Amino acid sequence: MTMNANPLIDRYGRRVHYLRVSITDRCDFRCIYCMGEEMEFLPRAQILTLEEIAAVCRAFVALGADKIRITGGEPLVRKGAVDLMRDIGGLPGLRELALTTNGSQLEGCAADLKAAGVKRINVSLDSLDAGRFRQMTRIGDLGRVLRGIDAALEQDFDKVKLNTVVLKGRNHDEVCDLVAYAVAKRMDISFIEEMPLGVVDGHDRAEEYYSSDAIHRDLDKHFSLLPTPENTGGPSRYFRVVGTATRVGFISPHSHNFCGTCNRVRLTAEGRLLLCLGNEHSVDLKRVLRANPGDAAKLRQAIVESMHLKPERHHFDLKAEPVIFRHMNATGG
Repeated sequence: MTMNANPLIDRYGRRVHYLRVSITDRCDFRCIYCMGEEMEFLPRAQILTLEEIAAVCRAFVALGADKIRITGGEPLVRKGAVDLMRDIGGLPGLRELALTTNGSQLEGCAADLKAAGVKRINVSLDSLDAGRFRQMTRIGDLGRVLRGIDAALEQDFDKVKLNTVVLKGRNHDEVCDLVAYAVAKRMDISFIEEMPLGVVDGHDRAEEYYSSDAIHRDLDKHFSLLPTPENTGGPSRYFRVVGTATRVGFISPHSHNFCGTCNRVRLTAEGRLLLCLGNEHSVDLKRVLRANPGDAAKLRQAIVESMHLKPERHHFDLKAEPVIFRHMNATGG
């Protein structure tokens, strides 16, 4: 198959150069916006092997992708995760290997991640109150996560950043405290509007929705925020906290749709190449891998052909029943 100069371009002229890879649907937390309290995870035979994941990553980089983010579930609970990142981190042409984690395992492996070639780490942190943190994660230990953040900061990664999903009545009143924490640690932080993926229990998404604009208004009472054109290639709109090294980002799938500049696709733990977080358009790369073992050309061809399936945008409705039944842990965010 003859490749053009930029084979990863969709029907709308958007160049895809960013692959997010969920290496497991399992997690040691049960965050209320991510999954149900009682979850059934995929049998091991249904998820990609680490070797298959590495093959997909090699194919994407060969096609011009220059950024890969490892996600989960919680990626660091999968045995061999650091070895996988070491294999991927050395790929010629890869500009950045990043990781999204809940921070529970960081304290013990931050140095290994740095050695493996990870450049950037995003840590989910939804509360600075231990009791509230446990309520939102159902089983998480805030102290362990904060120690993990400190361990990562000690390793001098290119960036360690915080992600916070804001829910009205749960943690919306902590946004200023979270920014103050980020400022003290010289970190960036992004506030995220919840995405309605999967059916969750004990949580009303419409009632607990808190918009990015509302968060911004809350922050304006305590901080001076200046718009900045800086970005990390993702959907965040960034503002600089005046007089600090911290940027505040807003990821707003409801109030400020960001699909027009979408540059990413997602590989789920079971091997589906998901062309949009808010749609089910996908290609079964596990089938391609297992029907054509070792055939890198077949894999690249399937990836290139998938680009015409990428939809123009997502359509979320918080008041309707979810039309996307996979939970966030199965997708990787």
